[in-house]
Amino acid sequence: MSSLEDSNEERVEFFLTPPHPCSYLDRADAQTLFVDPRQIISNDLYQTLSASGFRRSGGHLYRPHCASCSACVPTRVPADSFAPSRSQRRIMKRNKDLRVVVEEAKFSKRHYNLYERYINQRHADGDMYPATEDQFRSFLLSEWCSSIFVSIYEGERLLSVGVTDQLTQGLSAIYTFFEPSEPKRSLGVLSVIKQIDLCQERDLPFLYLGYWIKDSIKMSYKTNYRPTELFVNDTWVRLN
Repeated sequence: MSSLEDSNEERVEFFLTPPHPCSYLDRADAQTLFVDPRQIISNDLYQTLSASGFRRSGGHLYRPHCASCSACVPTRVPADSFAPSRSQRRIMKRNKDLRVVVEEAKFSKRHYNLYERYINQRHADGDMYPATEDQFRSFLLSEWCSSIFVSIYEGERLLSVGVTDQLTQGLSAIYTFFEPSEPKRSLGVLSVIKQIDLCQERDLPFLYLGYWIKDSIKMSYKTNYRPTELFVNDTWVRLN
């Protein structure tokens, strides 16, 4: 166990897991640093931890802390500087018929049914399969943070949900699930763009995207939103 003092003098305790199989790379020596689950997480502390590379899963805050690997690189997009690529502009044009609704982050059958289809059809080979209602609640929701659903609709049909945490200096894209029967719409990309748009509307500087992993197909896409900032050696470095 270790600890630190943040800028507001809140003492934070951490726990390091034993080595375990990595979820993204073929190695068995991954370790994860967790914030003590008894810690009271204020808005300012959550912002400080997010800016230091931590992520939320359910009610837990964590960061990879592997002894011999630094492949997981925290990533964020400076919202005001974001310039969509040609392919991203095509996706935006293709989906002009859709509407975005910012909703309360809570369990509902409508949202869960989409989540269940997404997990069971897109991630049947992963450790989240099969989807359950308890999993939805424990993975996506938290009592201590201010979360929203950035939902995308075709008329009244729900197509995509971006589970998004509201920070004092940005938004954090926690997880996106979408209609698996609509691959041509590129709903995952569209969801990220709409969350960047929301940062701009709210005058928030960053969208935190989680970990970029160069050699993981599932995680390498995160530098496709330019400019991108990567957290390297405790410093945010911009890639244009």
